[in-house]
Amino acid sequence: MAGNASARDTDWEGVRLHIVTGKGGTGKTTVAAALALALADQGQRVLLAEVEGRQGISQTFDVAPLAATEARIAHAENGGEVFGLAVDAKAALLEYLQIFYKLGRAGSVLERFGAIDFATTIAPGVRDVLLIGKVYEAVRRRREPRGRAHKEPPHYDAVVLDAPPTGRVVRFLNVNHEVADLARVGPIRSQADSITTLLRSPQTVVHVVTLLEEMPVQETVDAVHDLRAARLPVGGVVINQVRDEALPEKALVPAANGGLPRDEVAAELARAGVKVTDALVDGLLVEAADHAARVALERQEAQSVLALKRPTYRLPALPEGVEPAGVRVLADALAAQGMA
Repeated sequence: MAGNASARDTDWEGVRLHIVTGKGGTGKTTVAAALALALADQGQRVLLAEVEGRQGISQTFDVAPLAATEARIAHAENGGEVFGLAVDAKAALLEYLQIFYKLGRAGSVLERFGAIDFATTIAPGVRDVLLIGKVYEAVRRRREPRGRAHKEPPHYDAVVLDAPPTGRVVRFLNVNHEVADLARVGPIRSQADSITTLLRSPQTVVHVVTLLEEMPVQETVDAVHDLRAARLPVGGVVINQVRDEALPEKALVPAANGGLPRDEVAAELARAGVKVTDALVDGLLVEAADHAARVALERQEAQSVLALKRPTYRLPALPEGVEPAGVRVLADALAAQGMA
């Protein structure tokens, strides 16, 4: 269940841009994919975009590598669809130059001489404006008038952005600050101002993915603090890869302290028809102690997450790993908890 809010309160009504971040290794791309699919299950057309060039979305859905043009990657229940997009800074800059400066073929000349690579690497703030600008443009599209559905880019009911990790996400999203010294006036600055207005509006939330481990939780706490300081709207916290507790509550403390009665463990094994050996019993007692210690740590870290006072969602660990069927399981879990 979502923490600190009812299921209806955590539907993020009115939000069109869901930004998903998290420490590397927490599964933020998987969660972004599951959220996009959960939203599409409501009958929505959803764009799922990535900006890091890792092709994580295509691997998650087991489809061909994404391009800089939007392509359908999944159908969902109730007629919903998920489109995928890999935003590329170079392609975005060429498109930007064409829109604002009408360079046309001159843009290709600039690319041939390396000017495009130079522009997108020497000024990271400008690069981020270009990357987020593509997402911004998709969010702002209006529904197509009748008869023009095949002539205009598709309208999306929601956009999910697989954003950079927590350590870089605030700088990535804080485009207005990043370009302040590079572009005080002109189209770049105007674009940055418009993007910042969207990112700080009720249409946007930034969700953070974590594991119940010390480092990911600490990065989550830091990220929420930094997002708030930058006046960026914090969404929910998704606790990923939650494992079941295998021991009953009354056995956790004795197990952690090495106090489980050895004779009773051996007797239970025998009643189950298992051949009892000293090595087997010793191994089980060690496993029980490790499990109890992990449960205690996870409960402690969970309290740190709940202290953030944000809606909290739990996703199960997938025994078969991440695959399209697994993403479906996670999407259903998010929907059941009210995130979509």
